[in-house]
Amino acid sequence: MKIRLAAIIAPAAVAAAFIVSPAFAADSAAGKTTYDGKCKTCHLADGSGNPGMGKAFGVTIKPLGGAEVQAMSDADIKKVITAGMGKMKPISGVMGADADNVVAYIRTMKK
Repeated sequence: MKIRLAAIIAPAAVAAAFIVSPAFAADSAAGKTTYDGKCKTCHLADGSGNPGMGKAFGVTIKPLGGAEVQAMSDADIKKVITAGMGKMKPISGVMGADADNVVAYIRTMKK
């Protein structure tokens, strides 16, 4: 009986270890706070992109709620935040959980 019980419990315990609990989920409200402090100047509050900043840098800032950005994986968006892309430099001080939270906030902008 002990062996059968172990055979049932062990796989369930392993499966449970791979389930992300809400305690570890990204926090879009915390992401908004970070976004407001670090991203809003160039991307604006609604994520549409500041045309003046785009003109100054000679780029078109992609709308964060648009299909192109929203089609990116969370990992790819996080990489842009932490490593930069094109003329966008890495955002200093935004890494790890803070970057995950910003990604979660960007997901709320989906049009």
